[in-house]
Amino acid sequence: MSESQNASTTPEWEQRFRAPRVSLPDWAEDAPDRSLFVSNATGTYELYAWDRAGGRQRQVTDRPNGTTDGVLTPDGEAIWWFSDTDGDEFGVWMRQPFGGGQDEPAVPGLAPSYPAGLAIGRDGSAVVGRSTDEDGTTVHLMRTPGAEPVEIYRHRESAGVGDLSHDGTLIALEHTEHGDAMHSALRVVRPDGSTVAELDDTEGGTKELGLAVLGFAPVAGDSRLLVGHQRRGRWEPMIWDPVAGTETALPVDLPGDVGAEWYPDGSALLIEHSFEARSELWRYEPGAAEPVRVETPAGTVSGATARPDGTVEYLWSSAALPPVVRSTSGAVVLDPPGAKAPPSVPVEDAWVEGPGGRIHALVQKPAAGDGPFPTIFEIHGGPTWHDSDAFASGPAAWVDHGFAVVRVNYRGSTGYGRAWTDALKHRVGLIELEDIAAVRDWSVKSGLADPDRLVLAGGSWGGYLTLLGLGTQPDAWALGLAAVPVADYVTAYHDEMEALKAMDRTLLGGTPEEVPERFEASSPLTYVDAVRAPVYISAGVNDPRCPIRQVENYVDRLAARDAVHEVYRYDAGHGSLVVEERIKQVRLELEFALKHLGGGAVQGA
Repeated sequence: MSESQNASTTPEWEQRFRAPRVSLPDWAEDAPDRSLFVSNATGTYELYAWDRAGGRQRQVTDRPNGTTDGVLTPDGEAIWWFSDTDGDEFGVWMRQPFGGGQDEPAVPGLAPSYPAGLAIGRDGSAVVGRSTDEDGTTVHLMRTPGAEPVEIYRHRESAGVGDLSHDGTLIALEHTEHGDAMHSALRVVRPDGSTVAELDDTEGGTKELGLAVLGFAPVAGDSRLLVGHQRRGRWEPMIWDPVAGTETALPVDLPGDVGAEWYPDGSALLIEHSFEARSELWRYEPGAAEPVRVETPAGTVSGATARPDGTVEYLWSSAALPPVVRSTSGAVVLDPPGAKAPPSVPVEDAWVEGPGGRIHALVQKPAAGDGPFPTIFEIHGGPTWHDSDAFASGPAAWVDHGFAVVRVNYRGSTGYGRAWTDALKHRVGLIELEDIAAVRDWSVKSGLADPDRLVLAGGSWGGYLTLLGLGTQPDAWALGLAAVPVADYVTAYHDEMEALKAMDRTLLGGTPEEVPERFEASSPLTYVDAVRAPVYISAGVNDPRCPIRQVENYVDRLAARDAVHEVYRYDAGHGSLVVEERIKQVRLELEFALKHLGGGAVQGA
């Protein structure tokens, strides 16, 4: 069957998933013609090497459940990629020559673990962060390729490798030794582990301000470190020199959150600005009065990098238009062969007054009809994340089937200031659901949503909020769709990876033994007997973030009272990197919703 014939018989919602995608290419610092990117060209997301000078591309990894974590060495001679087991995120770093060849363990002396950052030096050294339930976080230095790694850091709380200076003499670490996993402190150490300087905005855990490593200056002998901070109530960059002991504020007064990275020669910063679910780029030269706009279309920039010639490459999309890797030169940088993803409908903004302030929601409506529509509230995960005006095949599939889609940037979401992100502590889940309820009420009163056909749905934290909402707001929802959710918070805490235990202790103020009433109040299992709506649950059997045992506990309680439910278990971790598996999961959700709400058959089923 030809490509055009296949496209004509395949529904658009499936075409969007199958259309070839590429990530923003990363490139080797000292060999910029050598790049690494992720693509779904084979039907599974894998790593690809790209020799720009010769135009050659080749597939680096080929595993049944896909691979997305990879790093180029600075000289471009090798690719490090993380090898786990069927998506369980527990494994080791492998090394493969850029031109192809045998994979080998990159750090032979390190046992499998969860990754906690990686920085590779120009001399062949590497700084490797690891996390295990037994040891907490450890950081190891491999001085030369194949050498025995030496431990230079250890702590029970979560931490990670931030960056390695150009000359390899300074290592930046992010850590939460103060016990607040939401707000990291920074430490710069020598290769022997000795401390050069510390930057901590939490004041021993009494003040809730975070810091983030954005990168050392890419210049030999330059000890300046670009740092993200929250001192003015939002994320913005500054320059910290841990050797000189100086801090330089930057006059980048843009609303919303601001990130940055160095231009390759260290002469300027590429500013990424996120505000009200859209993003844009700016260039700032230290010492200048203000930044200069880098022109990009309206929508969302999901990543950007400055090239040695001064051009900027960026991955852009909008809710209506699929992603593309563009350059400020005007060219499309990387255009994968094959059928392009069909467009969807644009997103509209809704601002709703809520109990904690104005709530921003993004709305997509079917092109035909005026409503009220059956409406799905697609709740984002994280919770420290936010929905944006970016292309998403899942919501577009629901629009194709006649649903309105509402995405809520509830309290806990990023992009609206530190206070909004930090607001959900202790009353975890319940605060987010207050905001979702306010937007739900608005959607009905405005005539957008049919009150009898409201679906609460989401994955990861969104799946957790779905199950919690079905139990605490049983009259509000006609149906629930929960993917890889937290369902039994206490069991989830004991089974999940150590870094997430630290986050839960921060959010809830302690362990299940120390604050049992908070875990009980925030656990979907507490309210499972109140659930009246049909509920569909999907879960990865190898998921280290929302482990399968706690999902089974919740499902057993539904089954014990013959509640209407379906469960789909698949052989992967916290989601799947296989395109056909993703399509299958969306199809199953659509079938479940249309079966119980009416509305016909799934397109193409």
